[in-house]
Amino acid sequence: MNLKQLTYVLAVAETKNFTRAAAQCHVVQSALSHQIAKLEEELGQPLFIRNQRQVSLTQAGLAIIEPAKAMLAAKQALIDAVHASQDEVAGLLALGTISTLNSLDLVTVLSQFHAQHPKVSNRLHMGMSGQLLEDLRQQKADIVFIGVPPGDQSMMPWPHQLLGTEELVAIMAPNHPLAQKTTLSLASLSQQPLVDYPLGSSARRQTDQAFEKAGLKRQVHFEIDHIDWLTQAVANQLALGMVPLSTAQTLTGLVYRPILEAPQRQTYAVWQPNPSPAAQRFLALLPRDNATL
Repeated sequence: MNLKQLTYVLAVAETKNFTRAAAQCHVVQSALSHQIAKLEEELGQPLFIRNQRQVSLTQAGLAIIEPAKAMLAAKQALIDAVHASQDEVAGLLALGTISTLNSLDLVTVLSQFHAQHPKVSNRLHMGMSGQLLEDLRQQKADIVFIGVPPGDQSMMPWPHQLLGTEELVAIMAPNHPLAQKTTLSLASLSQQPLVDYPLGSSARRQTDQAFEKAGLKRQVHFEIDHIDWLTQAVANQLALGMVPLSTAQTLTGLVYRPILEAPQRQTYAVWQPNPSPAAQRFLALLPRDNATL
């Protein structure tokens, strides 16, 4: 048994496909399959149920997933410790962020971090808050940046830091009739076709809660999971949207208007309980107000 074999097993378990797992591990499929077969022979148990449609884990496969993750994490911790003893930081820093993070200039912080720690490889993934927290839970990310409604507790299991709170504004095409108004009410927006994030997402809860609190029903005609597509839908006059003020201020070709009793969003940095040396150095570059360790 070796760590490479365990890496291959985890890749197949994640992708549920030998071809995709091989691509993820940057090896040919035959080499990956051969190594997994050798491990199965050593263990005396099949780890995967193979069929034409999908690959799934056997009971033996399920049993080794968490120990395999722990062994790979221990290897990385050993490497990190050696580098730290030489007063240098190396390894991988995996970050995740929502597409509308404006309370922190993430690229500038990454630039500062890279200048100080050039041996660290950086991986940045963009996604919805719920998926980013799941990545953290599965130890696929070191630090994530999320947006949630005030009072949301989803980040509580991890150390976290409030980065900012801001109100959402309505965005629309310049020739939309409501663009003539200086301020909009939730009631007026409830009469318009709207574009929003998928039902159940943190971003969607921000707006759902505001309309529910006002006792209003609204018309969400389009559900979109990325800010670029959302703004394109608005620009093509398919619907009106609601985004954080800082995001609206960066948009071209659209106008925005304040909303009475506007939905609010809070952005957080959330990280692993025992951050790697690279993650510790990155966190040190963030403003340290409102951190909950």
